[in-house]
Amino acid sequence: MINIKGLVKRYGRLTAVDGLTLDIEDNEVFGLLGSNGAGKTTTIHMLATLLKPTAGTATVNGYDIVSQPSKVRESIGIVFQAPSSDDMLTGYENLHIHALLYGVPSNGRKKRIEEVLELVGLADRKNDRVKTYSGGMRRRLEIARGLLHKPKVMFLDEPTLGLDPTSRETMWRYVRRLVEEEKVTIILTTHYMEEADMLCDRIGVIDKGRIVALDTPANLKASLGGDIIRIKTPTKNALEIASKFDFVHKAEMKDGFLVLAVKDARRSLPAILQGIEAESAEFASPTLNDVFIQLTGRNIKEEPEGGFMEKFAKYD
Repeated sequence: MINIKGLVKRYGRLTAVDGLTLDIEDNEVFGLLGSNGAGKTTTIHMLATLLKPTAGTATVNGYDIVSQPSKVRESIGIVFQAPSSDDMLTGYENLHIHALLYGVPSNGRKKRIEEVLELVGLADRKNDRVKTYSGGMRRRLEIARGLLHKPKVMFLDEPTLGLDPTSRETMWRYVRRLVEEEKVTIILTTHYMEEADMLCDRIGVIDKGRIVALDTPANLKASLGGDIIRIKTPTKNALEIASKFDFVHKAEMKDGFLVLAVKDARRSLPAILQGIEAESAEFASPTLNDVFIQLTGRNIKEEPEGGFMEKFAKYD
């Protein structure tokens, strides 16, 4: 559905996207993860034809982002970080205006508006002004708007940023539902690791404008070597003893703790403790945040990367 080859975007001496090459499949939920300034939003803006690349090529639904921008825009829907619906209009009125702008045929316009309102759970609030909507409802209205013209691709740029945990989980359910019912490909950027883990079929970790890892969430977590066990022990040769177990993939002393990477901590820990005296012991399964730290050397921040206009103005 999306084919990217050597995509580059420079702002003067700053390279925001550096030779990005990537394929995204039809009906896939693809997560693009990166810290602030990593190049996520810039990449989406190029694919959405809001920015022209400095070099490289990309196609969306078979259309070139530079030579066929109108066809690309017909093929995509976008939900930006900041909601842009009109507060003084009702949900239905907002969608009706955008149906006109998108060229949704008049003979099916009302039915399509009703369909997308039902899909995002706003049918019973369609005649209420948007200013009465909660943050989560506004985001769902933005998704409904992006779906009006039946796009092949949806770009969701930080779709749950600023929402409370309950609203975020509600949004996750609607994202999964639109993939199943609308058969749409989704490109998702997020700072929330659990969101990426829950929703994405594959994840690309972007750092300094380059993809540094690309795989399923499960495989990315498995790449760290399994579960992590931390043991506080007075046993002097604990590292030597632990290293002899065939289920221990990696063993090291770190900050006064024996740290082990094992396949299954629940089964491995009792065996380890038979040979090592422990003052304390704990274990945890790796998370996507652990993967991100391993790949980039830093924690991902749960804050917005900054909108397109702010980014553009900075380098104008």
